[in-house]
Amino acid sequence: MAGIDPATGKVSKTTLNLGNLPPRKQSVAPVAFPRTPTRVNPNQPPWPAFRGYHEYSFAHAVMGVRLPTILAKAIQDVYLTMNAEYEEERITDLLKCVERMEKLMDDLQGNAKLRTIIDDGAGDVALWNKEISKYFKGKDFMNAPWLFAEAYKYRRLRECFSLSKFWVEYDVFFRQKCDTFSRSATAVFELASRFAEPTILDMNLTPEEKRTKDKLVFHELAQICLWGNSTDLSLLIDMTEDDIKALQSTGGDHLAATEKNILGNDLKVLGDLVTGMSGGRIDFILDNAGFELYTDLVFADWLIQSGICREVHFHGKILPWFVSDVRRQDWNWILNQCVYGHLFQSEDQKNDVSEDDIAHLRTLGMRWKQFEQEGKFQYHQHPFWCTGFTFWHLHSEAPDLWDTLCESDLVIFKGDLNHRKLTYDCHAPPSTPFAQAIGPLASEPGAPPICSLRTIKSDVVVGLPEGVAERLDETETENWKISGKYAVVLLSPGDRGVKI
Repeated sequence: MAGIDPATGKVSKTTLNLGNLPPRKQSVAPVAFPRTPTRVNPNQPPWPAFRGYHEYSFAHAVMGVRLPTILAKAIQDVYLTMNAEYEEERITDLLKCVERMEKLMDDLQGNAKLRTIIDDGAGDVALWNKEISKYFKGKDFMNAPWLFAEAYKYRRLRECFSLSKFWVEYDVFFRQKCDTFSRSATAVFELASRFAEPTILDMNLTPEEKRTKDKLVFHELAQICLWGNSTDLSLLIDMTEDDIKALQSTGGDHLAATEKNILGNDLKVLGDLVTGMSGGRIDFILDNAGFELYTDLVFADWLIQSGICREVHFHGKILPWFVSDVRRQDWNWILNQCVYGHLFQSEDQKNDVSEDDIAHLRTLGMRWKQFEQEGKFQYHQHPFWCTGFTFWHLHSEAPDLWDTLCESDLVIFKGDLNHRKLTYDCHAPPSTPFAQAIGPLASEPGAPPICSLRTIKSDVVVGLPEGVAERLDETETENWKISGKYAVVLLSPGDRGVKI
């Protein structure tokens, strides 16, 4: 309390006796990263999330520029379809779809809050609305985590058609997917000429000699599958035919030159795992339709013929998704184009296409259709792949799908989006081990070996040796994380005891 100091005559400093009050609380320490599993949720990933308002990130460019551009092209596609219609009821129904697309454009450009999905009868509505209500109430396009906000945009685009009478199954991206594959003739026929003839197993080879030979073929095919991801339509909106040819080069010299750009490289260990199988099962979680799907089929064809696999399972999307992702109709389309199509025989291409080219492609297509009839190729689709949840939630939100994947000897996740969902798409240090970055997919009891084949096209990067990311930050003139110049091939052993 205050008083007069007898020596100076001044008022002494006021003091309080706080001995009976609760002790002073210590300041809360910043959250240590990665967050513990109990603190992880869709709005709080293990490390801080990328969000659209982060101007330094690729998320900002995608949410602010790329997604509106993609949506504008989708509206143009609808008008092309409308111009070929002649029944008034179908035209007016399609116009209502355009009105909903324009409302989505307004919400996207105006950074509106994320509303729940209108119940259109689809099996994923409950999953979407549970996640929005629990984790993103009041969030908008730019301050929700980028991964969720981007997926939400594509689900809203689907809603524009799922509420219609005649256009529920309409895919605004199908025309683009077909067109891009039609401009991939050089690489398509190069692979067809090499793999059209059935693989003849040399009975004179010892098991070890066969495995050595298989490793060499595997090493090349895995890289073709990896770099086939370069033709992701959502990221390469204005690509020329020459650009596509350069990206799809399948020559051995090209692959040898590009392997140095695989920054996290488990190819050797992956090759040991795959070529050690006999009559196994491998699952592909597919990414892009068109040329990338074609390379996946070539790879799977070899896996069957070499005896490594008895069956290969392919998992695609149930909705039009991220422009170029594979749906059932894309799967059917490419098989039938290989057998029956005249896609590469247009006036500007037919002089470069020989009868042998067409025959090789037809042979491949017929064999693949036969494999599908025999159950050696199996195509699946599940609503979970088109939700806003990351794959950390696969075992809890889609236990039936998780149980199916656990029956596989190896699950290969293709492409950038699948990699983002595997790793929760957050600011993890680049040297974070892949098995740590994918969380439950590596640690859940019975988890299968999981591989990510990914051309790097977005901010999240894990599985790199110490110092590599820092060196590239200093030496690269463009953003190496989004250029598509670099890649990773990363493997998690799962809960099966696979050594890596």
